[in-house]
Amino acid sequence: QVQVVESGGGLVQSGGSLRLSCVGSRSSIEYFDIGWFRQVPGKEREGVACIRRQDGSTEYADPVKGRFTISRDSAKNAVYLQMTSLNVEDTAVYYCAAAPWWISAALNQSAYDYWGQGTSVTVSS
Repeated sequence: QVQVVESGGGLVQSGGSLRLSCVGSRSSIEYFDIGWFRQVPGKEREGVACIRRQDGSTEYADPVKGRFTISRDSAKNAVYLQMTSLNVEDTAVYYCAAAPWWISAALNQSAYDYWGQGTSVTVSS
């Protein structure tokens, strides 16, 4: 069973940057699509970005296009979310999740089977 663990969250000023990490802790995440999602208390969780195992293609939600970059480092069994030009609307708990690559999960949350515990990102104005 795949277990993913997020890290890298914290407090940053508006306009700043953070890099979140998602690491497979029990097994390889090489054969999984990985998605990043975020949730603000009281609101529904929303998709942020995903990277496909099959061809390495990526997909981003409109609010983060041009500011966030998702990437994979297979040697480190990790997927990263580089976040730049952060604003207060990016404040949320960020989760990474894994889905078997043949499902083509994209940003469909229900397609993801394995979720991390989340890492909190707070952007101050």
